[in-house]
Amino acid sequence: MQLLKTLSLLSCIAAILISCSPASEPPSKADEYLTDAAAVQRGRSIFVGTCAGYCHRLTPEVVDAVYLFDCEWKHGGSDQAIFNTVTNGVPNTRMIGFGTNFPEGEDDLWKVIAFLKSNRAACS
Repeated sequence: MQLLKTLSLLSCIAAILISCSPASEPPSKADEYLTDAAAVQRGRSIFVGTCAGYCHRLTPEVVDAVYLFDCEWKHGGSDQAIFNTVTNGVPNTRMIGFGTNFPEGEDDLWKVIAFLKSNRAACS
């Protein structure tokens, strides 16, 4: 009987610890595109023609737009946070919200995010 109570208590403790531990980020659509060279290349083309054409750069330079290939993200570096930032913009900055105004809608944005991820520095 004591063994059963102990096992029950340990199960409860394990359940509490699991529910309190940070969850890893679920795979995003960008993760699916990472294995598709054509999708990553399309993401690069959109980034170069849109983002790098006006604000962000492919190499670290001193400009007023953040460099997007390192580990420091002002507005969140998860795929979903990046998606939200590009979609909605950042108030009181030059970062406008693009919504889904890409030729292939939000699929193109996920391809841009896949391109960013494929060229991001290793973060610890």
